[in-house]
Amino acid sequence: MDFDVRTDRLLLRRWLDSDREPFAQLTADAEVMRYFPARLSREQSDALAARADALFDTRGYGLWALERLDTGAFIGFTGLAAMPEGIPGSGGVEVGWRLAQSAWGQGFATEAATAALRFGFETLGLAEVNSITAVINLRSRRVMERLGMQVADEFDHPKLPEPSPLRRHVRYTIAAPLLR
Repeated sequence: MDFDVRTDRLLLRRWLDSDREPFAQLTADAEVMRYFPARLSREQSDALAARADALFDTRGYGLWALERLDTGAFIGFTGLAAMPEGIPGSGGVEVGWRLAQSAWGQGFATEAATAALRFGFETLGLAEVNSITAVINLRSRRVMERLGMQVADEFDHPKLPEPSPLRRHVRYTIAAPLLR
């Protein structure tokens, strides 16, 4: 199966070795990783990229590397992954993204996530897709709302300690017929 997806401005594709360095810079950026428990080392970043790409072979979907069509630049990832265990929506599929700061505020996250949702609904036949983030992550929440997703519930993320401001999470959902 060909997993590449094109939008007007982006290519969602399998990962290349040349993506590793810019991805390591992205995952080491304190602002990009603000709503995650920690920045990643190069080894951790490379392992995440490998796991993201391997999902296509094991599940038939995954986290695509994002490439700008106009420049060929790697700008991050978006795609589909299994919802984490032990939280609302567990057992389902989530849409997620992580982009370099240079790609923020240009609509790339919404454009790529829309393409990922379309793939999930039209190619995979999913009935519903989730997305989660820390309650305080307003940027990602706005993307979820632009996608047409609705708040389903809030919960304390079991992998984050009690005093963490990231512990409180929100889950958004969208059903296949609601995709615009």
